[in-house]
Amino acid sequence: MTKAPQKLNTEPKEDPLLKLAFELGPLLIFFFANLRGEWLMKTFPVLAPIGTPLLVATALFMAATVISLVLSKIFMGKIPIMPLVSGVVVLVFGALSIGLQNEVFIKMKPTIVNGLFAAVLLGGLFFGKSLLGYVFHSAFQLDDEGWKKLTLRWGLFFVFLAILNEVVWRNFSADTWVNFKVWATMPITIIFTLSQMPLIMRHSLEPIGGEEKKDES
Repeated sequence: MTKAPQKLNTEPKEDPLLKLAFELGPLLIFFFANLRGEWLMKTFPVLAPIGTPLLVATALFMAATVISLVLSKIFMGKIPIMPLVSGVVVLVFGALSIGLQNEVFIKMKPTIVNGLFAAVLLGGLFFGKSLLGYVFHSAFQLDDEGWKKLTLRWGLFFVFLAILNEVVWRNFSADTWVNFKVWATMPITIIFTLSQMPLIMRHSLEPIGGEEKKDES
């Protein structure tokens, strides 16, 4: 039987807007740095040795990611596990891209991150653990069945994102891939997240709207 944390939520609620700002900020810097890469290298010659506009954007993306994680620790009291893992991969693959002058590494970063999350979540389910419950139990409380279903859906969604990233970077230009990464991935993720609200409401351990939970049909 799948088990998930059932303790009462005593942790402070996260500020969703602040969390979104910390996650979206580095992506916006990445986008605009790539868009204005040539100008940045001419205006700030110290950036020129880094290489192409995308590699310059990658270097700034790495710096912005570190700053975002530090600010998250300062203002939220913790660094969420998913941004932390993503940040580590950004630093590793960004360094490889710049050091080897090969843009492929940074383009593969979303594939690696999403594939890793998918493997952890789906692998956990294989061994009877709904690991998503240990990540989001501070945000909401679900019964065991709810965590199991939500973990499965998120695991499959991460597989979808990994495949989608591979399709885009292998078949389109670098600029198109950057636009996709910044302006498509986030909306797709938000839409998917919102689509899970009916499941969350059905399996919530906390009363929602004064109505009792209903079994999922």
